[in-house]
Amino acid sequence: MALLNDVILAMIEYDRGDRLRINHFMKVYGYASLIARTEGVDERTQRIVDVAGVLHDIGIHPAERKYGNCMGRYQEELGPAEADALLTPLGIARDEIERVMWLIAHHHTYGGGDAAGANGYLLGALDHQILVEADFLVNLDEGKADEAAILSAKRQIFRTETGLRLLNRLFGV
Repeated sequence: MALLNDVILAMIEYDRGDRLRINHFMKVYGYASLIARTEGVDERTQRIVDVAGVLHDIGIHPAERKYGNCMGRYQEELGPAEADALLTPLGIARDEIERVMWLIAHHHTYGGGDAAGANGYLLGALDHQILVEADFLVNLDEGKADEAAILSAKRQIFRTETGLRLLNRLFGV
């Protein structure tokens, strides 16, 4: 838990002064952590989901600097190196850092069961699915999505029992 606190505080420092982004990642982290716990993931997966929830948008600042915008594909391209630089000094296990980096590099990539790299990671694996669902819950709310968009996300994105329950309760669908 202390290590997770260090990650959160480091990310707050990283996004210093940008309360919208800080609030966004805290909400995504909260939903991701809840979904993972309720779905009964193991301790390692819980740590990875928690850290990825906090860091998922770490590529926004470099994307804005390099490309002038923060489109999802730019976040996925530039976020992993930023996450590596933030996490390595905190003493997180290398294999967990690499998994978090992969999740950041694919958190705007949807679909299940498709191979996504030589490392054998799959889109739609439970940790990836949880992060995507948590980010969708927050983005649908922050973007004031209409009912059609919410129902579309429900059909196309949500797979976990907990994510679906949260979506249904939050948006009354």
